[in-house]
Amino acid sequence: MLNISGIHEGYVLDHIQAGMSMKIYDYLRLGELGDATIAMIMNAKSQKMGHKDIIKIECPLGTIDLDILGYIDHNITVDVIKDDKIIRKEKLSLPKQVVNVIKCKNPRCITSIEQGLDQIFVLTDPKKEVYRCKYCEEAYSGK
Repeated sequence: MLNISGIHEGYVLDHIQAGMSMKIYDYLRLGELGDATIAMIMNAKSQKMGHKDIIKIECPLGTIDLDILGYIDHNITVDVIKDDKIIRKEKLSLPKQVVNVIKCKNPRCITSIEQGLDQIFVLTDPKKEVYRCKYCEEAYSGK
């Protein structure tokens, strides 16, 4: 039997599309959190989704950028845990802007030339989930 203990403080990311947890791990840079404890449950049975992934992150609140999760999949559910209890459930939505998540594909964009400049993309079409580079207006749709 699989047994993963609860967390004292942190986040539970649920209803992740099966197979997407490693991508989320990379996008959130969870490997760089240092002292965080992370449990990934992959391909768990789900009545709602058939199969799903779940990520439990024991870390100080405020560590995770929920805008990145909203960009990846705004249907992911986020339980915020404090003192071993769910203190709130976060409703994700498409963020108006994402920073250093998408890389501009335009070779003439200033972000391709200037090292250290943030890659900033702005949501320009919420229905089609289209983001454009803030600097050169290069469009990016799809994840």
